Amino acid sequence: MTGQWLLISYAGLLPFLLFVLLCGDRPTFEGTFLQRMHHFIFAGGCCELLHSLIGFLCGERGTKSCSSVEDYLCDRPNPVLQLFYLSLLGGSYIAIVTTSIQYIPGFYVSVYHKYIGQGAVVVGLLLFVFTSFTDPGVINSKNLEAHISSYPYDGAIYEGKKECRTCKITRPARSKHCSICDRCVARFDHHCGWMNNCIGEKNVRYFLSFLIWHVLLCLYGAFLLGAILLGEVQDRKVIRAITYYYGAPATFRKVYPHVLQWLLAFYSTQVLMMIFLLVVAILLAGFAAYHIWLILVNTTTNETYKWEMYQRWRAELAYTKMLEEQSKRAGRDPPVQKRNPMCGMFNFLSGRDPTLPPRPKLSTFKRENIYNRGIFANLAEVVFPISSRRRAKKKD
Repeated sequence: MTGQWLLISYAGLLPFLLFVLLCGDRPTFEGTFLQRMHHFIFAGGCCELLHSLIGFLCGERGTKSCSSVEDYLCDRPNPVLQLFYLSLLGGSYIAIVTTSIQYIPGFYVSVYHKYIGQGAVVVGLLLFVFTSFTDPGVINSKNLEAHISSYPYDGAIYEGKKECRTCKITRPARSKHCSICDRCVARFDHHCGWMNNCIGEKNVRYFLSFLIWHVLLCLYGAFLLGAILLGEVQDRKVIRAITYYYGAPATFRKVYPHVLQWLLAFYSTQVLMMIFLLVVAILLAGFAAYHIWLILVNTTTNETYKWEMYQRWRAELAYTKMLEEQSKRAGRDPPVQKRNPMCGMFNFLSGRDPTLPPRPKLSTFKRENIYNRGIFANLAEVVFPISSRRRAKKKD
């Protein structure tokens, strides 16, 4: 039973931590426990505590060393997460090969899976290399004109031509200067530490292919291990032995706990690897589905954040105007807006001041995405970047 509870705890904790990592810093969760946990674990809180502890134990020299390490890991390009990915992939591959390859072929597994699995891992590595080392769409003086003509300014989140203070060039619409890589990137989505590269106009296709392929790779590995385990149960006649032990035909409800205990006793590595791969596949599938949606509506992670902040700004302006009009009618000064201690997803627990008007909903301020040109055109834009087409036409 201890092994079962460990598996359940692992399968529950990992998705929660990943949700906190990906979503804890979103404006929706501002002021909530999720935001505080994200800041503590992933956004510097844990580092600040460690920084203080090292400073207390080692003095100023230790503090400076800790700051240098933090600067290298968080504010500069580094291969740490790339090496971590390679260790995960290599470790999983070695664990499966050393513990499970001898069961292929099996009762439910053909010999071809020995070669299919190796080919699938090689394809995953190639997509990783393409995403990590392909130009994401770096903007310079030579291709600036093609990038500026690729997308119009929408007058909302991209108001007009502005100069990048660092690169000293006009910043095209949908571009952003990456503070980590120190360069302007066209159709900027985000900086990916796992790839040690920005995700932009020219490598988003490889990034999405990488995500989808790894979802399929993890599912394939999990189902392959499951088929091996079922084959072992069948070959060793485990269910017949359990039925004989009970002395009567056993129901599924009576049998499965004993089968699971037998598998944990003799095939614990395969069971843990199967659970691990399923959990990773589910998490990656959610992340991949989010990026597929972004592509289908022709927006980016960066633009999603920009739109949400823009809507909040519009809502705050509208609410301030409502307070001023109410105060003008009542003949008194506008009330001081106090911060709601129960903001975020728990704001329904605190009562609203009945003398104040209700805050306008963000949904009332619609997003006018002028870059959405239909599903097929949006997909074609990812596969064949617009700036590359413009440069090709210019050469002709």
